[in-house]
This record gives sequence, C-alpha cells and structure tokens, in this order.
Amino acid sequence: MTHPSPAETARPPAARKVPVERIHHGAVFVDNYEWLRAKDDPAVVAHLEAENEYTAAVTAHQQPLREAIFNEIKDRTQETDLSVPVRKDGWWYYSRMEEGRQYAVQCRVKARDTGDAAADWTPPQVEPGTDVPGEQVLLDGNAEAEGKPFFALGGTAVTRDGSLFAYAVDNAGDERFTLRIKDLRTGELLPDVVEDVFYSLAFSPDGSQVFYTVVDETWRPYQVKAHVLGTAVADDAVIHQEDDPVMWTGFDLSADRRHLVVSISCSEYSETRLLDFADQGAGLRTLVPRTERILYDAEPFLLDGRDMVLLTHNRDAVNSMVSLAGLDEFAKPLAEQQWATVVPHDDAVRVNGAGVTATHMVLSVRKDTTERIQVIPLAGLGTPAQAAPAEPGFDEQLYTASSGASDYEAPVIRLGYTSFFTPPRIYDYEPATGRLWLRKETPVLGGYDRRAYLAAREWAPARDGTRIPLSVLRRAEVRQDGSNPALVYAYGSYEQSVDPWFSTARLSLLDRGVVMVIAHVRGGGEMGRKWYEDGKKLKKKNTFTDFLDATDWLAASGWADPARIAAMGGSAGGLLMGAVANLAPEKYAAIVAQVPFVDPLTSILDPELPLSALEWEEWGNPIEDPEVYAYMKSYSPYENIRPVPYPRIAAVTSFNDTRVLYVEPAKWVARLREVGTGTEPVVLKTEMEAGHGGASGRYEAWKDAAWDYAFVLDAVGATRLLPRPR
Repeated sequence: MTHPSPAETARPPAARKVPVERIHHGAVFVDNYEWLRAKDDPAVVAHLEAENEYTAAVTAHQQPLREAIFNEIKDRTQETDLSVPVRKDGWWYYSRMEEGRQYAVQCRVKARDTGDAAADWTPPQVEPGTDVPGEQVLLDGNAEAEGKPFFALGGTAVTRDGSLFAYAVDNAGDERFTLRIKDLRTGELLPDVVEDVFYSLAFSPDGSQVFYTVVDETWRPYQVKAHVLGTAVADDAVIHQEDDPVMWTGFDLSADRRHLVVSISCSEYSETRLLDFADQGAGLRTLVPRTERILYDAEPFLLDGRDMVLLTHNRDAVNSMVSLAGLDEFAKPLAEQQWATVVPHDDAVRVNGAGVTATHMVLSVRKDTTERIQVIPLAGLGTPAQAAPAEPGFDEQLYTASSGASDYEAPVIRLGYTSFFTPPRIYDYEPATGRLWLRKETPVLGGYDRRAYLAAREWAPARDGTRIPLSVLRRAEVRQDGSNPALVYAYGSYEQSVDPWFSTARLSLLDRGVVMVIAHVRGGGEMGRKWYEDGKKLKKKNTFTDFLDATDWLAASGWADPARIAAMGGSAGGLLMGAVANLAPEKYAAIVAQVPFVDPLTSILDPELPLSALEWEEWGNPIEDPEVYAYMKSYSPYENIRPVPYPRIAAVTSFNDTRVLYVEPAKWVARLREVGTGTEPVVLKTEMEAGHGGASGRYEAWKDAAWDYAFVLDAVGATRLLPRPR
C-alpha cells in the first residue's frame, strides 16, 4: 500500500481577507491582504510560519538535492583561506576564514620599511591554516556572532597611528548597526558605544573623532555625525543633515585623507560637500549645488601644491566624463568656472568613476558591456601634456576588472579580476612598468577545470528592434539540440549591471546540464546611461519585455527545450519576475523571486515606508502624477495577477528586510493562490531572523543558494549530474 507524499497532502495556508480601499487619482483598488503588514501581530507571524511549514512539505522531496548541492559548494571551497593583505599606515591588513566556522577573522601584521619599494609593497605570503608570526586579531566574527541570531559586520576603520579599531555590528538583519571602538594596544573596548548607525565609518586624521551615518524612520541615510571619543553620544555633532526625502547621504575620506567628502544624491543629480580637516571649524564647503541638476562625484587632492578636484560628471555628457578644476573655482558661479577635460564624453563608453593615488588617476569605464580599468599619470593631467591612458590587458572576452583598496602612497594599484569561469583574482598593477603581479587566485577544489565550461555573448532582438546582450553559460559538451533545461536571470534596475562573476554555486546548475542565460535588460547599466534611462520611470516596461524577448530567443536558439525554462531574479529583479509571470506565465516551468519588490505601488505611495521617497527618481512619483500612477498600476505584479495557470513559483524573503518588506511577497503569494487557476504550487519561504541579504554566515548562504537552485532543477527536470568530463 502506498501512502501519499507530504507534497500531495499539504494544503496552503489560507490568508484571511480584510478589504482595504486605496484611492488615488480617482482610481480604487481593494487590497485584501494589507493586514499582513502588521509585523508585530501574532496572527501575521503565525501565518508566515504556516507558510514555511507548507513550503517545507511541498519541497520536502528536494531535500536530498539541496544537500547534494550544498556539499558540492562546500567541496569546491577551500574553507580555511585568507584574503590578500592590504598595506595601510605601516600594517598589512587581511581577513581569514577557518574550516567549520561561519565568519571571517580580521587580522593584521606589521609591515617592513627597508627602502626597497618593490619588497616593501609585496604582500607577505601568509599560508592558510598556519600561524602568522606577529599576527594581531582585530575582530573574530565567530566570537562576535556567538549566541546571536544574526551577525553582519558593517563599516570598519583604524586610526592613522594604528591604535584604535572602530567596527559596526548588526545582530538583527535590519542593517542598523552598533558602533564600538577597540583599543588595539590593550585589546579592551572603549566605553564609547553608538547605536543605530549605518555603513560608513571613518576616523579623523588625529584619531580623536569617528564619523558615522544615521538613517531616519524610512531607512534613508540622512545624517553624518561626529563622535568625539570619551564624550557622551548625545553630544555628537551633526556634520550634515539632509531633509530632502529623495536624497541619500553618505561620506568617505578623500584618498589623501585631507578631507571628509559628504555625498548627497539621488539617481539623477547630486551635491558634494567637503570638510577640510586642517580647518574643520570652517564647516562644509559645497562644490556644485544640487540646483544645477548635475550628477557627479568629486575627489579633492593636491596637484603640484594646488588644491584640485577631480570630477566625474554628466554635465553635457549622458555617459559621464572626467574634468579637473581648482578647488577655488567652486566659489564662482558654475558658468564662470574653468573645468579642464581629462576624459571626454564618448557615446560608446560609460565612465563609472575616477580616483587618485599620489602619482596616478585610476579610471573605471564600461565599454562593450565590460567594466575595465585605465590608469593615467597625474603629471600633465588636464593639459595637452596629459599622457594616454594605460589599460591592463586580460585574455577573456567577458570579464570584470575593478580597482581595489590601494594605499594613496603605494607604487602599485590593487585590482580585482573575475569572469564567469575564472575565480576571483587579485593583482597589483605597477604603472611605472605596466606589469601585473598576480597576488592570488581564489582556489576552487573538487577537480574544477574551467575548460569544461563556456561563456558566450549573444544578442536577442527586442520587439522594438533593440539588441539585448545576453551572457550564455554552459558545460562545453552541452549540444544545441533543443533538449536542454535552462535558467534565465536578470536584474534590470538602478543602472546596476550584472557583470561577469565567478560562482561556485552556479557550477551545480551547469553540471546538471542547465544552460544559464543572463539577460542584460534595459534598466541596468551594461550599455551605458541611456540603457538605464530606457528602462526606468515611464519606460520601465522595456525591462519586462526585454526579458520575455530574451526568453523567446533562448527557446528558439536550440540551446533549450522551451518547456524546460525557468526564471530567477531578486529585489527589483523580483519585481521583474512578478511582471513576466503576469505577462507570459506559459513561458516558464518555474519562477524564483528572491526578496521580490512585487507591490511597488503600495510601497511608493507611502513616503513613510522604508526608502519610498527615494524610489521616486527610479519609478516616478505616483502620489503627484496620475500618469505615473496609472503606468505603475498597469505593471505592478500584485495588482495584475490574472485568472490563468501560473508556473510553480517560490517567493523567498526575510522577516527583517528593510529594503523590500516581507509583506510584499506574502501578499503576492496569497493573491496568486486566490486568483491563479493553475495546479502548480506557489510557495513562500521566509527567513525569520535575516535581512535583505538572507541569513548570515557562509554556510547559511550556501544553504539558501542550494534551496533556490534545487527548486529550479526539480522544476526543469535536471536533478542528475552530467558525467564528469574526461
């Protein structure tokens, strides 16, 4: 006698209906599930726990597959490992991981100064798992996390003399951190404790103050404050308070650490203010005011003894350019200021940003979708004598190169490099010779052979004629015979690019014959600023149709069986998942929506909710503009669920997420079950002690990845590993 499986007998929890009317611009929407927003209501917690129980029952048969994927990730990972040391103020700083432990240990060792620059700036060879002579532990994340439901390390900072270490810890997952300061000479914590700080931390040059940011009730960073060590936190000075609800505030130290650089921005314009540490009493100095509606970043530095500012900006330059101006120029009206061109505008090249060392400018640009690094000497910068940019060369077509943590005085520039099948590498680039020094490639165990995999650039035609870049990843032996399972992934918002990156977890998909397609849809930044602008506000639907057109290309390409295609996306990419589920549910065997922004209109209509006002620059302001309201209402995933068969859907969220509240996927799942006519399961998985990034700890992150991938693999019938390549 056979017994029914838990998946066959499980019944989804029925969310009760409590109708609430929303009326805007004369339009009425009845929301039956808004009651789920009451986070402190025991009935809401009980409902989420019931959803978790249902999800566990429906997916119980996937547990062996999840365990297999977790073990594959674990077996590929060198669990006892360490980062490449970074030199700063006479110390080499690094972190190390140890087998069986969830979190990193932050460490340092004393640097040498022999007068031989090449030797002095070569990182010490620290072998994983061996004792390091003279090592000092700054912070052991495992000890900090012990007994806590969640642990994440936010900002860190060390005083210039190396004696004090400031760090911020989150034990809830809500990205509100507690700031503490450790005396590295004694190992003791100072009595100074600051609650509810955000990510940025920095000490003043003399070490007497620590700067930090504070978020308001809507989780918007709006204050930069300074705490004087040994004084009451209540007396901390407000360096800047930003009262415009659409502006985000942050800060950093200038590369030469002579200024505090306060950045106030939205996605369309910005303002930078400088605090000169040599004259802190003079207060903040504004460079280009926000009223000029220019989007820019600024780096103040000394050039031939003169205070200069390097500007990356979009003034008459949609893809941005780089200019150089004397600091004194900013006392004049903008029209009278003299800016020298350093990097001119180019319709084919997106300028991402520029920084400086003591001798060179380091430039990040995007060309042909690829992020790359260029280096120009400061000598002659912004004049006819300026040298041509030098660009470190790499062999692969699809890769990501980025600048890393380089000391201002260093004779080398730290670079990061990765691709879809090249594990992360750390290089030191020597501008004087053009030489690249490979300092480390992250080891991948388990017999990994990058030659067993292929990454290709393809182009899908959009319905309006635009060409959509795709990254197509597969095992080398997979054939173009129309039989393969496939997964399409995208993000497509905030000008964020999905650049080539190595993933040990992704190998578990490809090793089961899955063809993975990353669709670089409009709304992202892969093809420049216009690519982003063509996928935001009243052009947002281009993001959704691009994804569908990429799926159609895949189905017709021969690389996939059209009946075995799944889709995945997270956060704003989760909104994309909800939109395509409504537009074309028949195209997908399964959809995984990670922390999905699926009720955007409700959220953005309430400026008191986390980050809502900030979103107006991305999606439009539906409160004031009836056209924006109608447009958003026409694509909001929650409000456009239809009585059609939906594929199996998993919504994955976190109870303490402050960026996309758990209530959005909870409501979405309830309404999908109410309105949808299909028989495939729709499940909600809520991490009850986690934030936007999921559960804390590397093993928990591996389990999360295994869960998502097992859901996809089960749906597309790809649970078995391909034979190992010979």
